[in-house]
Amino acid sequence: MKHRSIAKNALFGAITFALAQPALAVTDEEFNTLKEQFNQLADQVDENSQNTSDTTVGGYGELHYNNLSGPDGAEKKVLDLHRFVIFVNHEFNDDIRFFSEFEIEHAFVADNNDGSGKTAPGEIEVEQAYVQFDIGDNSKVDAGVFLIPVGILNETHEPPTFYGVERNPVEKNIIPVTWWEGGAMLSGNYDSGFSYDAALTSGLDGGTSIRGGRQKTGKASANNLAATGRVKYTGVSGLTLATTLQYQDDMTQDDTDDIGSATMIEAHARWNVADFTLTGLYAHWDIDVKNTASASDQAKDVQDGGYLEASYKLTPAWGVFVRQNEWDNGGLGDTSKSQTDVGVNFWPHENVVIKADYQAQNNIAGDFDGFNLGVGYQF
Repeated sequence: MKHRSIAKNALFGAITFALAQPALAVTDEEFNTLKEQFNQLADQVDENSQNTSDTTVGGYGELHYNNLSGPDGAEKKVLDLHRFVIFVNHEFNDDIRFFSEFEIEHAFVADNNDGSGKTAPGEIEVEQAYVQFDIGDNSKVDAGVFLIPVGILNETHEPPTFYGVERNPVEKNIIPVTWWEGGAMLSGNYDSGFSYDAALTSGLDGGTSIRGGRQKTGKASANNLAATGRVKYTGVSGLTLATTLQYQDDMTQDDTDDIGSATMIEAHARWNVADFTLTGLYAHWDIDVKNTASASDQAKDVQDGGYLEASYKLTPAWGVFVRQNEWDNGGLGDTSKSQTDVGVNFWPHENVVIKADYQAQNNIAGDFDGFNLGVGYQF
């Protein structure tokens, strides 16, 4: 606490000098009284500062209601505590800190032996647990489990930060959000607005199934690691440009089968002018599938998707949006999926949001049309 003592003495010296001026002359008794009051106040400030914790807690959550109608009279009417997340972070010193994210999905996890015959819907996940080291004024290294630097939602997916009750299907099925791995990442930023991330991590292990290949760092096979690089530019007010490239030597962690390497490229832009925001994103996977693989796998060698979203803040508390999503995870026959979303967000507080939207899908995407309601928060 040496720096606090220096500041305390400097402040006391300044007060002493001020009180010594003719216009502010005081008696010795009044001066001693003021000195004692100042010392008591300074001691209290020091005590409060010493009691400040270096560990912080935060989190977010969202409750969803889906009311959708599908083909042949199928319905999806679901009320779901989709996510409940707790952040626990700790600062060891000015240069080393720890971040973590602990999540429960769908409210609960059970052993399925209660005799009800119901499948427990939930999962318990540690999506982040990494130590961050500052290695310069503009660079840092993360080591542990962290979110892959790709897309818009993968790193920033708290409900008050995006439009729509559910996360958009393009980032969910193509990127795939939420995607975390174990490894190390070097990051840097410059005053010009450019920043970069370079990571070496565990990779996917799902063959041609992108979303199904996430290992979630649970005894993840690390026979073939993945290298990821991102460049971002935010040097113009209201404009964000970013692109990510990832290469993985083998998508099955097994170099003796029919599925080999994969390259993913993603790019997005966001342009905000006054209360209007336009967002566009595109992601593309190119998977090396040998001609000895199944016809279905061969038809999944290219998977891609993109969306355009326009939003407008009617007031600081109300915003409306429309989004067109197109994506294709490959396969036999026509596999091109499409979904249109239109809706409204209401923020009674900047960290609390109430959402409503309507979705319409083509038959390849499932042909489920209807409305969604949600409430979300972050703290």
